[in-house]
Amino acid sequence: MLRWGAVGVAGLLTGGALPGCTGHRRADPFTLGVASGEPNASGVVLWTRLAPDPLAEDGFGGMGPAPVEVEWELAGDESFRRVYRRGVETAVRESAHSVHVELDELAPGREYFYRFRTGPYLSAPGRTRTAPEPGAPAGPLTICVASCAQYEHGYFTAYRHLAHEQPDLVLHLGDYQYEYAADEYVAPGGNVRCHAGPQTLTLSNYRQRYAQYKTDPDLQAAHAAAPWLVVWDDHEVANNWAGEIPEPPRPGFPARRAAAFQAYYENMPLRRRSAPRGSDLRLYRRIGWGDLASFFMLDTRQYRDDQPCGGRAGSDCPERADPDRTILGRAQEAWLLNGLRGSRTRWNLLGQQVLFARLDLRPGAERRFSADAWDGYLAARERIIAALRDSPERNTMILTGDLHRHCAAEITEHVDDPASATVATELVTTSITSEGDGSQTEPTTAAILADNPHIRFYDNRRGYVRTDVRHGEIRGYFRVIPYVSRPGAPVATQASFVVENGRPALHRV
Repeated sequence: MLRWGAVGVAGLLTGGALPGCTGHRRADPFTLGVASGEPNASGVVLWTRLAPDPLAEDGFGGMGPAPVEVEWELAGDESFRRVYRRGVETAVRESAHSVHVELDELAPGREYFYRFRTGPYLSAPGRTRTAPEPGAPAGPLTICVASCAQYEHGYFTAYRHLAHEQPDLVLHLGDYQYEYAADEYVAPGGNVRCHAGPQTLTLSNYRQRYAQYKTDPDLQAAHAAAPWLVVWDDHEVANNWAGEIPEPPRPGFPARRAAAFQAYYENMPLRRRSAPRGSDLRLYRRIGWGDLASFFMLDTRQYRDDQPCGGRAGSDCPERADPDRTILGRAQEAWLLNGLRGSRTRWNLLGQQVLFARLDLRPGAERRFSADAWDGYLAARERIIAALRDSPERNTMILTGDLHRHCAAEITEHVDDPASATVATELVTTSITSEGDGSQTEPTTAAILADNPHIRFYDNRRGYVRTDVRHGEIRGYFRVIPYVSRPGAPVATQASFVVENGRPALHRV
């Protein structure tokens, strides 16, 4: 192998966003950046995808039909002077020339740097790490949590600030990309960028859309900064889909779902066991981090019953309380309950998509709830809460996306009685860009907080959540930026909370 030139990670953390829908035909095949994910004590997944013409309509990114050999390199330092492993993977057209290097036999609890090369082209480098050994003492863990990045609604500045946090791990909780054609989903202040291609219905559509998002240098910086754990929500397929049911009903949804699943796997740093089988892809999984934390990454889309109340947003109806209805599916729910009962780590962290806490959306005596969140699946939520109540020796924090709002909530034993015992806490990250600039408050904020006393914080700005996990406590920081309609916004902490070991309550710092 020829000697590789050294490129620092810091070089990726500068630069501006690519404009709207203009094409970017290049000879360099590494236009989509690099990523890593799924760390365990002995390995990690390294990812890239070759695309010299990323917005090509056929979804192949300007690549021809031939397979291409891609070299990879793993080092212990940013300058790549201490190279530990090298190898070659073959990128093939059937997988849109994506590369998943599934490494093992690495040292636990270590930081590594990686990069790729094909022909004369060298990728940007990435930083990754392995988890501590199961049960081994684990030091502090910094996690950044993100969700909901609508490309048209703004610039991905929050991703760049997330990258500069240099977290140990990133949790992305869904709506990584959006399926709409240009200007089908318009932010309150208007769209500032535009989607390339039509609404995503086919595999080529989804591949093109992922490629457009991944050309964004701020998103590339966030991927290169740390390993990711990912789960999807609805927009990776279609708005508010539920199991095999799209919204609104339309023919051909199984084929669309299968195409979306294939493109998702191709574009995420997932292990081979997560490769789709037709229109099925098992995404729920458990990842350990020494004796400190167990991550339960949940899938609240693929196995759920259809939304109650006809799926009408904010509706209330008896169907919500049907004991046979599920949001996780029976198999995943049993897996989660067994995992919570058997956990031996200090913290159980549930990474999932839609708001778990009760949220009454109508001020006053009348009640209105989201049919798409756990409020539409009351019995399923009660079963999870019962498991949390019966395992008080373990600490559980729920990490959530989807809401496009920052939110901190206490989960009480009886959700309609905020005075009942608190069994867990929930931190909800706002969107990266979805719904545009936002504001610190909105007309309903005061009323929402008054009608939902278990909700301790609610903010309508864009950003992400940073959590610092230690054996004695978790500290959560709600990071916000004032605007996304133009690049360059600063970042600040709007609120922070601490949850102490053995005391499932939110204390504002």
